[in-house]
Amino acid sequence: MNSIKISIPSLIENIKIIESFIDNARDRFEINDDIYGNIMISVTECISNAIVHGNQGNKEKLVHLELMAEEDKLSFVIEDEGEGFEYENLPDPTSPENLEKPGGRGIFLIKHLSDELKFEEGGKRTVLSFYMD
Repeated sequence: MNSIKISIPSLIENIKIIESFIDNARDRFEINDDIYGNIMISVTECISNAIVHGNQGNKEKLVHLELMAEEDKLSFVIEDEGEGFEYENLPDPTSPENLEKPGGRGIFLIKHLSDELKFEEGGKRTVLSFYMD
């Protein structure tokens, strides 16, 4: 298994660094355009959540990203230095009573664009997986 890691300070403008990381992964692992789009949206949204919600925008705290490449699957592990969150009790952003409320759409989107989504360590660590075939 191939593994590449990067850590960034919790500044929203560092999303550009993550986009470059994903672009490099696309070339290295020959990711097709459909999967590439899903990866780009999911991983950057997850990193954004880690910066804003996990680390509360504290630039002293880091967000860690690891890409693990297997033969037929890419997994992205995103970890922040925050307190975690209650991922079991997230409101459905598509239900009528939640349409006007901000928030909750990012994880909903990530769930639908990735092949597998796991929260670990109380929500401080997120694993997104994408099948390559």
